[in-house]
Amino acid sequence: MPRALVLLSCLLAPLAWAAQPSPAVGETHGVAHTASAAVRDAGHSDRVRYTVWYPAQPGAKEQPLAIGPPGAPLFEEGSSAVDAPVASGRWPLLLMSHGNGGSARMMGWFGTALARAGYVVVAVDHPGNNGVDPMTDAGSILMWNRADDLAAALAAVQADPVLSPHVDAGRLGLVGYSAGGFTALVAAGAHPDMTRLIAFCQSSPKDGVCMPQAENPELTLERRLAAAATPELAPWVAKAAEDRRIPNVRAVFLMAPAIVQAFEPGELGRLEVPLSVVVGEADKVASSATNSKVIAEANGKARLQVLPLVGHYDFLADCTALGRERVGPLCLVEADKAATHQAAIQQAKVLFDSALR
Repeated sequence: MPRALVLLSCLLAPLAWAAQPSPAVGETHGVAHTASAAVRDAGHSDRVRYTVWYPAQPGAKEQPLAIGPPGAPLFEEGSSAVDAPVASGRWPLLLMSHGNGGSARMMGWFGTALARAGYVVVAVDHPGNNGVDPMTDAGSILMWNRADDLAAALAAVQADPVLSPHVDAGRLGLVGYSAGGFTALVAAGAHPDMTRLIAFCQSSPKDGVCMPQAENPELTLERRLAAAATPELAPWVAKAAEDRRIPNVRAVFLMAPAIVQAFEPGELGRLEVPLSVVVGEADKVASSATNSKVIAEANGKARLQVLPLVGHYDFLADCTALGRERVGPLCLVEADKAATHQAAIQQAKVLFDSALR
């Protein structure tokens, strides 16, 4: 082929790829098991539910994704094709952790977008700390054990005869929102020091991380400390600083990360994988000053993007009109939520395309 034609084809190839329609997104569900789940779950089950979004074969018929009563959804977040055949190939894998009282499905807007971009996204419902099951004190206190859930879900997907041939667990990334950001940092290898968090909250009781959360307003710091000292939880609390690193993690993406005060700056600084953080300037729950900016200051590899007017709950799924009426504060935003979501998606794609492709 003449050199000029080769050059022209190279220039046009990216345009041709971009003009192709986005692949369909498949969705499937599974259950993993881990011992710490039984301590956190209200029914003492060791089960960890997980949702997987993945590139599906062309022609898969997608259905709308929603959260809420049938026919009266409170949140909307795109679409997926349940149990559709997986597209051929082996795809990089992302493990995703939701916020306090959230769910895998609440983060579907992000999971489906990254699946459409060529990733397999595995999101869990953290036992005792999700919006589907009863919340427990243990689920809200033993936050470091959330990393166990990600590891268990990863093992289950690797053992799945349908998914495993299409998953490249050697190209692994972590995603965390809010308390899920803490989870992702633990899973990346950072060791929390909960006495550090307690000292911070005792000196800064009005910090959003230290205040009772909207998802569990009765769980005060005093109640947390009393529960942590009980015979049931004390042995688990004593293991908070143990290494829960998940092997082969190559990059970490955090949205409005919380509970960062539990990490010594040196713990954050020694993380060697690329870190990318997006947070809202108006976040009053996980203030950037005491969370996201701490990560960026401690780790020279971290990239921080602060979005103007964006609050903490802007990273949740889109609310319907009924959701805005019934859910209230979780749906109140000052910025364009669609633009916020797109900013997070694009920042994540830049990170993971560089680190995992």
